[in-house]
Amino acid sequence: MQHDVQELNRVLCEKLEDKMKGTVVEGTIQKLFEGHHMNYLECINVDYKSARKESYYDLQLDVKGCKDIYASFDKYVEVERLEGDNKYHAEQYGLQDARKGVLFIDFPPVLQLQLKRFEYDFVRDTMVKINDRYEFPLELDLDRENGKYLSPDADRSVRNLYTLHSVLVHSGGVHGGHYYAYIRPTLSDKWFKFDDERVTKEDMKRALEEQYGGEEELPQTNPGFNNSPFKFTKYSNAYMLVYIRESDKEKIICNVDEKDIAEHLRIRLKKEQEEKELKKKEKAEAHLYTIIKVARDADLVEQIGKEIYFDLVDHDKVRNFRIQKQLSFNTFKEEVAKEFGIPVQLQRFWLWAKRQNHTYRPNRPLTPQEEAQSVGQLREVSNKANNAELKLFLEVAFGVDLRPIPPPEKIKEDILLFFKLYDPLKEELRYVGRLFVKGNSKPMENFEKLNEMAGFAPDEEIELFEEIKYDPHVMCERIDMKLSFRDSQLEDGDIICIQKSSQGQSSEECRYPTVPAFLDYVHNRQMVRFRSLEKAKEDEFSLELSKQNNYDEVVQSVARHLGLEDPSKIRLTPHNCYSQQPKPQPIKYRGAERLTDMLVHYNQISDILYYEVLDIPLPELQGLKTLKIAFHHATKDEVVIHTIRLPKQSTVGDVISDLKTKVELSHPDAELRLLEVFYHKIYKIFPLHEKIENINDQYWTLRAEEIPEEEKNLGALGRLIHVYHFMKDPAQNQVQVQNFGDPFFLAIHEGETLEEVKIRIQKKLRVSDEEFSKWKFAFLSLGRPEYLQDSDIVSSRFQKRDVYGAWEQYLGLEHSDNTPKRSYAANQNRHAYEKPVRIYN
Repeated sequence: MQHDVQELNRVLCEKLEDKMKGTVVEGTIQKLFEGHHMNYLECINVDYKSARKESYYDLQLDVKGCKDIYASFDKYVEVERLEGDNKYHAEQYGLQDARKGVLFIDFPPVLQLQLKRFEYDFVRDTMVKINDRYEFPLELDLDRENGKYLSPDADRSVRNLYTLHSVLVHSGGVHGGHYYAYIRPTLSDKWFKFDDERVTKEDMKRALEEQYGGEEELPQTNPGFNNSPFKFTKYSNAYMLVYIRESDKEKIICNVDEKDIAEHLRIRLKKEQEEKELKKKEKAEAHLYTIIKVARDADLVEQIGKEIYFDLVDHDKVRNFRIQKQLSFNTFKEEVAKEFGIPVQLQRFWLWAKRQNHTYRPNRPLTPQEEAQSVGQLREVSNKANNAELKLFLEVAFGVDLRPIPPPEKIKEDILLFFKLYDPLKEELRYVGRLFVKGNSKPMENFEKLNEMAGFAPDEEIELFEEIKYDPHVMCERIDMKLSFRDSQLEDGDIICIQKSSQGQSSEECRYPTVPAFLDYVHNRQMVRFRSLEKAKEDEFSLELSKQNNYDEVVQSVARHLGLEDPSKIRLTPHNCYSQQPKPQPIKYRGAERLTDMLVHYNQISDILYYEVLDIPLPELQGLKTLKIAFHHATKDEVVIHTIRLPKQSTVGDVISDLKTKVELSHPDAELRLLEVFYHKIYKIFPLHEKIENINDQYWTLRAEEIPEEEKNLGALGRLIHVYHFMKDPAQNQVQVQNFGDPFFLAIHEGETLEEVKIRIQKKLRVSDEEFSKWKFAFLSLGRPEYLQDSDIVSSRFQKRDVYGAWEQYLGLEHSDNTPKRSYAANQNRHAYEKPVRIYN
């Protein structure tokens, strides 16, 4: 299982604590890393307080909106006021205005800080990485400003001054990246970078300033020209920091002698060092050696039908010998004799050759002249492409007493063939041996030997197939028994598959009655994990399918597993290998020719598909357009999500007519409109005649609402303006606003002042007087706020224009968004002045 580094750190500490129990070092993890803070709550108008002490091993600090560590700690201890709709229910006193917050009772000797570089973006409905600039000091003083972070119970005699020990860096984004660390082991000025097995010296600037994140400027290529520098975001930045308290550093950063290390660790470290030195030596001397990989009958028996089905052997899993190139081949044969117990004179070696069809087969035996050469010379003869390896097949002949005997003399007419046996009932393929046959002889003349090899009766009727190739497609052809082996174009190293005659076998008895059918199945079989699209982490099952299955065969298999009668109600969605999420678009009905087309994602092959069971057949659904529409009730505090499904040629007017039959209207004659909302702004009012086929509800929210009577009777001098909630983004150096919440339209009249407009807004949003008094009002054009006074005439600020494109000018309501965000559509977030949600499909 892959952990986030903070989670891994916690799991590691837990395991270490557990292992230390009952030893002399029990409690060490707590002493080093455990600190305590106090969660408190106190009522403002009555005498009620509560506090709870909690321990921590690490602290999570906000990065977004904070320029450095001190700003994060300020935010950590920030007092939150519970008032208005968010009052605290105190025992005996009922709902009360209150303050709540966190203060630190003590900090640990080793302070671990995790920077919250990853957070959920409710607008985009996905995790994002925060690459903003965030500074951290070499020395961290947590007693600053008279101990503002400390609780009244804290021991003020302890000096909470910390020095930076290490910086863990994350390089990359949400869906992948790389960790490395900058550490100064002795707290001196010497920093080291630990990047996997590579350790290098680094300067302090690289460890600190260059890990702040933010943007970096590329140097100008033409300094003489007045061109603005190119800036780019740095995706490598600090993710965890470790600080050590100055007063404890002598105890923590102490010298470790060899006697301090447990004996079993000393032995293990010594062994690892020896192995490392050996590998280093082997690498330095690699040019002096050849690796000889020796395959034997025993390897073929072990691998065929278990690990491999095609060709004869996986050379990476056979015995290999590291032999000096200048040694004679006969010296190597003596090594083989010691290893396998086969006398030198009874060994015969064959060279392997890669054929044009990409198969790899024994090609010819070594000649006496070649065996007299050195290992290095022989390697160059066998294959010039890779002079580090030599692949050989060791042929050993056995007598009737199963003892090795000299190999038979091979003449030109002899062909060495390798035999596999296929059992259709067991669906089993295995290696049964090799045989020299005469090129001019026919298979039927060798039936008795072949039946003996297969373990059949001498007169058993058999069929023979030649395994020719398997990439990109399986090629396995029946051998004509009446033709000679030479006429069938068989040569040394060819593979023959034996099976009992398939005549009379029905498909009910066996799925794959012949060798070609079985090999084709093996070549194309694919285990696919099917996950429910709605509950991907909970519901999963696996099916064995063929890569060549067509669309209908795949959905039929899924339907059969689910016990569903109609496979056309199954809809499949491919898997994104990079995000590890379903792709946005499902597979259309018969939209993929083969299973392989469904699983491929760029240059990767997935083994995951997502499924959903529809209420109507997919072909019928594809003729319809499905839209999710959020209906905002005119008088009730609620939003209802409705799924509207209509033919693709339908219009927005048809959608509204259908919606009217499903929603509760304030009065029977109420008129509805459909809006496009994105990032808390209204971008469009859909005309009734617009076709719905091209409307996208995946990234934009579709909102339906009643048209207020006052908007219908605006008159010539009235205006319909956009009204949005906003707040300033404290993370930005320049003034930048962030919109949130539900945007809305407001009818304003000629000569109407802001004071008059505010009364209507407060009534519409039902905001308390105390809360509303804190709000500011501004005219915004292209994101720049111009604050208004109560006496200002609002209509004079807004140009007379079609409301369709007026979203860049709006009346802004500036106030804090202090309600926890929660998702109510795939891509929108909500705030305190939004309505509760119900969803109907």
